[in-house]
Amino acid sequence: MQPRSEFSTGASSPGTAALAQASTPPAAKRGKSSVQWMFQNVVWLWLAALVVVFGVLNPFFFTLSNLQNVLVQATVLGLLALAVSLPLMVAEIDLSIASNMGFSAAIGAILTTRLGLSPAVGVPVGIAAATAIGFFNGLCVTRLKMVSLIQTLAVMIVLQGTLLAVTQGNTISDMPNPYIWIGQYTVGNWPVMPIVFLVALIGMGFLLRKTVLGRCLYATGGNALAANSAGIRVNRIKIVAFTLSGLLSGVAGYLLAAWQMAITSDQGEGFLLYAIAAPIIGGVSVFGGRGGAMGILGGVLLLTVIHVGLAITEVPSFYVQMIGGILIFIAVAVDAIRVNFVSQ
Repeated sequence: MQPRSEFSTGASSPGTAALAQASTPPAAKRGKSSVQWMFQNVVWLWLAALVVVFGVLNPFFFTLSNLQNVLVQATVLGLLALAVSLPLMVAEIDLSIASNMGFSAAIGAILTTRLGLSPAVGVPVGIAAATAIGFFNGLCVTRLKMVSLIQTLAVMIVLQGTLLAVTQGNTISDMPNPYIWIGQYTVGNWPVMPIVFLVALIGMGFLLRKTVLGRCLYATGGNALAANSAGIRVNRIKIVAFTLSGLLSGVAGYLLAAWQMAITSDQGEGFLLYAIAAPIIGGVSVFGGRGGAMGILGGVLLLTVIHVGLAITEVPSFYVQMIGGILIFIAVAVDAIRVNFVSQ
């Protein structure tokens, strides 16, 4: 029989750990579980609090028309948030999504309005152009080993300049009804456009949780070297992520043009930072390997409610951006605290 001292290994032994866990008071366990639940759902709690505040400040916020307005505005931002989430999940970033959105929409509109092609041709061509740009970004990052932050920044600047040159600084507004129908059509006074975001969100959730590609995205973002050692083609997964990001950007560009019934020379420039902030607030890690569709939805709704709520509460325009930035900062800070708490 071994001496008793050889069995005294401190808190690291399984028996001691189990004993310590068993000795933890039930009240403490419940308290820790409650705090953990609160941090895991902080986006939705923050969203509910803002809805109450804005509703108290202006009862119009609770009206059906304002709800429809929130859903419509969340559609374009939501698609862009999904687009930027895919590169983020593989530990990359795409800064060209907003410019890609505007440029691809302009291509589809020009083919339809100036060349007389059917929207059934112009719209898919525009979305295909956005997808090709995403594919090009993926090739540059994986094959040429370019830093995604700088490479997509360069593409963003090029697309902004190209859009300005193509439109000659003018607004394209003479779009036919078949082009803009999805942005204006309603069923029982409910806009149809948010259905596209809903379908994309369900598709993203299915992709991430139920497919091999989704597991490969998480594995690549979590540890690219380990994923490569496990037989995952990391470069191919990254190219797919950037390509799908471009596809979603193209769809968002078409919906924005159909909703606004116009394309300006700076189309989409105001969406980039919010599109990046939304998934990060919703739990997508900038270091890759973490995030989900429901979190992205929470981040999108939170930013949309902030934007709409500040607008209808008659906050002076020169304070709106500042207050919105402060609220976003608080949301991101709370999310950072949540991540640290969960990791502990």
